[in-house]
Amino acid sequence: MLETFKLTKDMVKSHAKDNVIIVTFGNYAFMDFILNWVKHLTDLHVYNLLVGAMDKKLLEALYWKGVPVFDMGSNMITEDAGWGSPTFHKMGREKVFLINAMLPFGVELLMCDTDMVWLKNPLPYIARYPDADILTSSDQVIPTVTDDSLEVWQEVTGAYNIGIFHWRPTEVSKQLAKEWKELLLSDEKIWDQNGFNDLVHKVLGPTVQDGTTSNGGLVYTYDGTLKLGILPASIFCSGNTYFVQAMYKQLWLEPYAVHTTFQYAGTDGKRHRLREAMQFSDPSSYYDSPGGYMSFKPRIPKSLLLGGAHTVDSHFALVNYQLKQIRAALAVASLLKRTLVMPAIWCRLDRMWFGHPGILEGSLTRQPFLCPMDHVFEINVMLKDLPEEEFGPRIEFREYSFLQNPSLPKHVKESILEIDTCDRNSSNCNPSNITRTDQQGFLRLPKNSTQHELVQLFSSYKDFKVIQFSSMLDVFQGFSDKDMEKKFRNRVQRYVGIWCCVMLRDPGHIYYDMYWGTATLKTR
Repeated sequence: MLETFKLTKDMVKSHAKDNVIIVTFGNYAFMDFILNWVKHLTDLHVYNLLVGAMDKKLLEALYWKGVPVFDMGSNMITEDAGWGSPTFHKMGREKVFLINAMLPFGVELLMCDTDMVWLKNPLPYIARYPDADILTSSDQVIPTVTDDSLEVWQEVTGAYNIGIFHWRPTEVSKQLAKEWKELLLSDEKIWDQNGFNDLVHKVLGPTVQDGTTSNGGLVYTYDGTLKLGILPASIFCSGNTYFVQAMYKQLWLEPYAVHTTFQYAGTDGKRHRLREAMQFSDPSSYYDSPGGYMSFKPRIPKSLLLGGAHTVDSHFALVNYQLKQIRAALAVASLLKRTLVMPAIWCRLDRMWFGHPGILEGSLTRQPFLCPMDHVFEINVMLKDLPEEEFGPRIEFREYSFLQNPSLPKHVKESILEIDTCDRNSSNCNPSNITRTDQQGFLRLPKNSTQHELVQLFSSYKDFKVIQFSSMLDVFQGFSDKDMEKKFRNRVQRYVGIWCCVMLRDPGHIYYDMYWGTATLKTR
């Protein structure tokens, strides 16, 4: 049976259009990313694609879903390959082998990682540069152009990122691919991307001045004859230029792609970022949890958000104020057995893995900005099955954009109970007086309600799919069950991560604390 799925020239040619084939590959652990990748392309009416399956389980699953698939014969494990792991590096090497296998077929190859999505058909853009042997994305975070032209290669300081790159089957590109493969085979410690960067930087310059590329976008590299173009990071986006800087918005451009780099919390963090951007395709069950959902509107004083200089202290003051509200929301959601829709989180400082002055100099990051949830929370830890006897029940959560997602069913979207808090001594503060209109309702909840009051009250309103608090300030008095409180504390203290990093300090990272009070910030 596997012989049917063997990669051949005839297979590739039959799926190519205008002699271009778009390819990604992975193992079964990344099946949801692969299906998301395929859906984004087919929604754009781009069908000249192929997926390489690194294990039999993925091969069979994609085949039955009608996805054009070929066998890579890797026999890899079906679990997630964590970034930097030996399996991760092996997957990278498979990419190099695949490029070497496909270029001799005479097709143009647009090679992609599975953790990226296409937002606009890239083929017309690529066709603008017919003289390019290779067009590559990069980790550039400072714009070198303000329109949709290629980056000014002399100003690019970020690494060339091989998560999105296009190869034409020229003799020099085949030679580069061959030397790249031989380099990786000679030393198993070389990372595939570093190897590519080392080779193309052997010669860098001058600018290509001939033919249709006289705009200076291409540069001679590698052996002095390979013509390379660097795709603009404003529209072939990294995780920083898309999710943090929103560079394409600031430059009034249309993004072609986003690659979930510059992120934290592993594969779970990548998935969550795409969900926040409403660019991830989930099954219908994701949008209709049996216990329903809970959301709240965060309240932030203007002075915390906009006042004063953007410093480590002002950043933590802002984030900690939000964490206090999120902690209360997690507690209430846990009591009511509802899935919490996380709020958008405001940050003053960007997060990196090295010391920096708050935001990257020369970037378009605005301060403050809505930061990805993985800047503050360890999303992978939140999704772990921690033992209940020590950590209490798991608390399900969703991304901040969840209730605005077009995939949310109408019967969920319209079934909302809005809740406002009130002084319990006030004459109109009676939670039993609920105002109903069709599927929606409104009630007033006494401030500082007890654990018993919350559980008892909302047990009567399980028919509402969404309960939405106007604020989390002074909603919950605290757990009366001390054992439950201890387990909850054990759980949520593990939910938050670090900010990184203070310049000229080793280590320079600072831990977030879900129970932060008045303690002085310390690096650890």
